[in-house]
Amino acid sequence: MFYVKWGIRVTLALFVFAFLHYTLPQNDVVRVLDAYEKRVDFGENSIFWASPDTGTQTLANRDVRFIDTVQTNGRVMVYRNEDTGWGWPPYFKLDSSNLNAEAKELVSSKEAPKWVVIRHYGWRNEFLTIYPNAVSVKEVSGPEYTAFPWLNTFILILLAVIALTIWRLWRNFRKARIDPVIEDVGDMIGVADGHADAARASARGFFGRIGSWLATWRKKPRS
Repeated sequence: MFYVKWGIRVTLALFVFAFLHYTLPQNDVVRVLDAYEKRVDFGENSIFWASPDTGTQTLANRDVRFIDTVQTNGRVMVYRNEDTGWGWPPYFKLDSSNLNAEAKELVSSKEAPKWVVIRHYGWRNEFLTIYPNAVSVKEVSGPEYTAFPWLNTFILILLAVIALTIWRLWRNFRKARIDPVIEDVGDMIGVADGHADAARASARGFFGRIGSWLATWRKKPRS
């Protein structure tokens, strides 16, 4: 049971970590290469795509906006640019067309680079053909730009406070409601075991007396 309990705890912790890593915003400093649209047919990876533009119809395939970039280390990164609407995750993004225009305005060459920071959520995985979703884009001073993740810090602190509050409420509830019941059940079991032991002892005494009485009726061996 020890390994089962820790296995469940580790699995739950990994699930929470993956969920937060996918959902919380991240900032990448990149240079924009292109911003465009292409038709996408959705399949088994459809859960990693957002909703179509707010006000449009959901279809099995549709045009999706993309932003091609190159990172400061020279590696390419492709972002999708989709509305999140009023669904999950709660970015309430309704301006993917505007973001596409802003990205086109920031396209630059290797010789005259414009460095921008793209805020996004999600993962890039070539095997599953999934892309992070760009939420905002703005020009920055250079490739060395860094920003402290104030929003992520606030969200993580808030979640920690909520988790601690729930844990304390559960501990108090268990101490006040569950532990006394368990103790009462244990006491009842102890009392029942005591009665059972007494009954067994009484039965042994009763049958022992009968055995002794019967022994008096046995004939004594002749000398």
